[in-house]
Amino acid sequence: MSKHIVSEHEDIRIDKFLSNIVSDLSRSEIGKLFAKGQILVNSVVVKPSYKIKLNDEIDLSYNESKAPESIVNIPMIYEDDCVIVIDKPAGILSHSKGAQNLEQTVESSIKDKLIDYDYNRAGIVHRLDRATSGVMICAKTRDSYRWLQSQFSQRKVTKVYFAVVSGNFTVPSAIIDLPIMRDQKNKSRFKVDSRGKNSITKYSVVSDNSKYSLLELKPKTGRTHQLRVHLRYLKHPIVGDTFYEGEPADRLYLHASKLTIRLISGELKTFESKIPDQFFEKMKYN
Repeated sequence: MSKHIVSEHEDIRIDKFLSNIVSDLSRSEIGKLFAKGQILVNSVVVKPSYKIKLNDEIDLSYNESKAPESIVNIPMIYEDDCVIVIDKPAGILSHSKGAQNLEQTVESSIKDKLIDYDYNRAGIVHRLDRATSGVMICAKTRDSYRWLQSQFSQRKVTKVYFAVVSGNFTVPSAIIDLPIMRDQKNKSRFKVDSRGKNSITKYSVVSDNSKYSLLELKPKTGRTHQLRVHLRYLKHPIVGDTFYEGEPADRLYLHASKLTIRLISGELKTFESKIPDQFFEKMKYN
């Protein structure tokens, strides 16, 4: 249970008021509480359009104890007044999926370092899949957030990944130019389809053995699951990517190794994360 007494900002919608003061719930989560009748004003259930008044007593019924705690220490690569660059471990979500933040995320871990936090998914400029490790840049200010996001949307960011995949390649280096769209039969997955969005990945074989190949991957576009979908389509799924028919393993063998981007100061910076030792251990297979 969370209780709030209105001492200012009267005569505004209650949903807007709550989205600004309740930091551990997203707007969509607050909306779900309204729909379930779990938000009361002066002991009466209200709608999101209710306009608050001075001295209104607002009660939200939800389990605050389930808010995320920083259980995993996420290594930091770089920090200044505008950005934080982290080395995300595999297994950590970039941001909450909307279930009242029941687990640690990158978003919850950097929250205390942000200068402002009054917008959805504050600080999260781009995302890495839960199972992917590596370099991730976050914005500490709203201006930096907009600046960095514009570079991602305009494809001015250079990203380099490494992956261990099943099988060997007859062509050591090539560009994969295959459109991707959401799979309508399973909307959590994506697939190569001529009706999809333009998606381009350059791959180069770094090394191989009798079973696996270590690839350097340079995505030119940033579609969801792009690298995973492209490699599955080539019948070389990423090791550990059982979601896309990959061989079961102790982790997803996909790592964001390098990110080059221009900061709001105008400085072009490259941030790097060491390829995990597990990748090289996998390549010792005979």
